[in-house]
Amino acid sequence: MKAFLPILTIIISSKILAQKDPLPSSVVDWEGTQTTDTQVKDTSSIIADGATLKLVSNQFKFTEGPAIDKQGNVFFTDQPNDKIWKYDTEGKLSVFLDKTGRSNGLYFDHKGNLLACADAQNELWSISPKKKIKVLLKDYKGKKLNGPNDLWADSKGGIYITDPYYQRSYWTRKEPEIIEQRVYYLPKGRKELVIVAEDLKQPNGIVGTPDGKYLYVADIGDNKTYRYTINPDGTLKDRQLFVEQGSDGITLDNKGNLYITGHGVTVYNSEGKKIEQIPVPVNWTANVSFYGKERNKLFITASESVFVLDMKVSGVE
Repeated sequence: MKAFLPILTIIISSKILAQKDPLPSSVVDWEGTQTTDTQVKDTSSIIADGATLKLVSNQFKFTEGPAIDKQGNVFFTDQPNDKIWKYDTEGKLSVFLDKTGRSNGLYFDHKGNLLACADAQNELWSISPKKKIKVLLKDYKGKKLNGPNDLWADSKGGIYITDPYYQRSYWTRKEPEIIEQRVYYLPKGRKELVIVAEDLKQPNGIVGTPDGKYLYVADIGDNKTYRYTINPDGTLKDRQLFVEQGSDGITLDNKGNLYITGHGVTVYNSEGKKIEQIPVPVNWTANVSFYGKERNKLFITASESVFVLDMKVSGVE
């Protein structure tokens, strides 16, 4: 299934209406409502001059997990419809994979495999370019994971995952087997997870710096985002409160700015100072990443829609 879609252009503003929508307890139960309350933005240090927020499509149920391949194409999930979509650098939209295990967060490893948090059975998958699926893990010491949500792969081949608990309507179980909602690390070549953080209420978005020194973790349940120092063995130390704002998905740009989602996209510099608010005309913005041949286009998954925005900055791996 392929589609060449007209793009709706929306002018963005530095002003955004206050929103009071509650955090969805489960993406499969969430139904977003689009609005159009946006105005012209004059100047920005990170958004391209004259750039407009463009609606790519709103044909989905709930979009999540944007991941970028080496060519700059973006892959994202429509979790309730159990599909992974591809939006390429030429603007072509197509279904990459059906029956994705209700994949949520996605990330490409350094071999070009698409890592996926497969929520249906609480597994971590690796999907090859030829769409061959390999289950990397399905439990922690015999207990079913809560529900791997988001992930980041380091340069050593290790994988960090967040494991919050969101009760899904398609699960037979009604309570978690693991009480703690943790961050885990899967070292390269290993089959057993290592606990690297468990003093969190509901960890969700996660991303590391390209130099491998720091890991950001958004605790959406406590409305906070933390920065950890990464040890040589992949474990974490020196937790610091980065900002008093939680997030669904998060990403970094080449200037070290952190992008936080929820109500639009909020951008903080490396010192935790808010430098930008990007309004998005839906009630919930789930995730964000940079795509394109130069990785200088912001790709935003937002409820039933996906948007793009030209930027002055670019994404990092």
